Amino acid sequence: MSKPMTKTQLVAALADKMGADKKTAGAALDAICDLITSEVSAGGAVTLPGIGKIQCRARPERQVRNPATGETFTKAADKVVKMTIAKALKDSVNG
Repeated sequence: MSKPMTKTQLVAALADKMGADKKTAGAALDAICDLITSEVSAGGAVTLPGIGKIQCRARPERQVRNPATGETFTKAADKVVKMTIAKALKDSVNG
């Protein structure tokens, strides 16, 4: 398995695809990340066409166990960010 693409590599590839310089591509990537973060933090969802949907889901209060001690305790309700992968991406990976 290969290493994940770094932000620097992503910015360089984005600049190449856009036909722009790395500074512009970096600013575009940062703006997209900021928009996704603010929307999901506010309880909304963001759909990236062909990629998937990023959303915040609430998890209820639940019983959990500490594997080291075996102690069972109640974990408070919290929120978690989930990403549902689009069928198009799944098909391109498996096809």
